[in-house]
Amino acid sequence: MASVAAYIDGFNLYYGMKSKFARKYFWLDVVELVRRLRPDDEVVAVRYYTALVKGEPDAAFRQKHYLETLKAHCGPLLDIQVGWFKPKKLAPCKQCKEDWLCGCPRKVRSYEEKETDVALAAAMVADAARGLADITLLVSADSDFAPAIRALKAVRPEQHVILAMPPGNPKPHKRFTDLGSFSINETALRRSQLPEVIHDPKVRAERRRPAKWI
Repeated sequence: MASVAAYIDGFNLYYGMKSKFARKYFWLDVVELVRRLRPDDEVVAVRYYTALVKGEPDAAFRQKHYLETLKAHCGPLLDIQVGWFKPKKLAPCKQCKEDWLCGCPRKVRSYEEKETDVALAAAMVADAARGLADITLLVSADSDFAPAIRALKAVRPEQHVILAMPPGNPKPHKRFTDLGSFSINETALRRSQLPEVIHDPKVRAERRRPAKWI
């Protein structure tokens, strides 16, 4: 039996699920998902990377609730790393092409995710260098991870790297063609849902799936 360490690009997985299944599978047990994706391997670590939503208080509340539920349910096998969002520089208005101080009625502020991709890439390389697992499983379709995988292979050429493509990504980017890959199917998502009710001993309370995710 081989050992596997998984690295999950939280937003890439989130948007993949949303594009194909709306909110149906957001209540996802990511450790169970990895076990189902690699049923013949021993899962030694699951590292989940995300950033807290900005500008949408209700969505941020649901996200925090979900992350705390994962911590309560999955225990030490799961490591959650939370980055942050930085407001993007002013860009032309999509309506009139002027800057955001124009007179159009709808003002839009956008944000860019910071640190999460870098943290994932660094951990992936560091874990491979110290021989944490035989297999590196990257759950993402983001081609920006290609340099990190090259660095990983440079420090540990024998490391087996596999891409698990989130829904909506039928094949890997051409920068990943030399890696093993497969698509995460709906069956794996459906069978990897968290229980409807989870007791969180940390706060002595029950945690439930958000109503908007039903």
